[in-house]
Amino acid sequence: MRRYDIDWLRVITIGLLLTYHIAIVFQPWGLMIGFIQSDEPLVDLWTPMAFLNVWRIPLLFFVSGMGVSFAIRKRNWKQLLVERTKRIWVPFVIGIFTVVPLHMYIWERHYDMPINYVPHMGHLWFLGNIFSYVLIFLPLFSWLKKHESGRLQSVISKITASPFGWLLMMSLFVLEVTLANPTVFEMYVQTWHGYFLGLLAFFFGFVFVYAGDPFLKNLLKWRLALLVVGLGLFLWRYLEFNLKSLNYLMSIESNVWVLTVLAFGYQYLQKPGKALSYLSEAAYPVYIWHMVFLYLSAYLILPLSIDSWVKFVAINLLTFAGCFAIYEIIKRVKVLRLAFGLKV
Repeated sequence: MRRYDIDWLRVITIGLLLTYHIAIVFQPWGLMIGFIQSDEPLVDLWTPMAFLNVWRIPLLFFVSGMGVSFAIRKRNWKQLLVERTKRIWVPFVIGIFTVVPLHMYIWERHYDMPINYVPHMGHLWFLGNIFSYVLIFLPLFSWLKKHESGRLQSVISKITASPFGWLLMMSLFVLEVTLANPTVFEMYVQTWHGYFLGLLAFFFGFVFVYAGDPFLKNLLKWRLALLVVGLGLFLWRYLEFNLKSLNYLMSIESNVWVLTVLAFGYQYLQKPGKALSYLSEAAYPVYIWHMVFLYLSAYLILPLSIDSWVKFVAINLLTFAGCFAIYEIIKRVKVLRLAFGLKV
């Protein structure tokens, strides 16, 4: 049975990614991490973004692992590797030489800097990580597939179905953040912390699907408790630590929210339809191209003499419109479909 909730979560999370990145434009430190920055910051905007930032990228890693778990059921390891190479590695490499230099060109124009062509992975680091995880785990995942419906799967199902199993999982994430000791927990981009956090999330995403119905039933059973714990941890972080709590607490909060979102997603997002079909295919090109249209929108909108909140809304609208416009072009041209990870 197809899990439409996973498709919806991927779509929603990528949509949140766009708004999150646009919010960085209106933070006083945006320029420090390579964004076009507004001269009129919206500091209060960061509170909801800080809430999202703890779990939005980890959730994408979990969802990616879940996607591989579904995919390998219908494919052998060679077919999966070929498919993931076409879908992930090819757009990653093409994006390094085309998409990322394009949005950096807009950045250089905005700040009247010398124009340079520098291939770079930029925001596409996520694709590089995911493809490496596929290579690392493919032998293990293939072996687990051969032992599906056996004693091993039964043991895994019992462990992941229990809150104690979730605590065991969280302890591994706490160990990761303790060993990596990042200065900023949410700095996932091209850091060892981000890499190993993603590695764990990708693995457990696969395991959650492999575990089957027992995991899902208990996830639904505990969904309200997870929501309460997640809200409590966020409020503690907000009130006691000004949104920057200790790394191990951030790690626990991240995992609690991922489980919460998976639980409520499974309950309420099992809805197929034309909208999901369209958005699910569009999500990948939208992710790849969103920084180009974000930078272009900021370049055009920020100089205008209008309220900062109006600028924020306008940049959101233009960015989303540009992303879907380029998707409409990509989906109609075979070579572009191949270049940006769409099925042909």
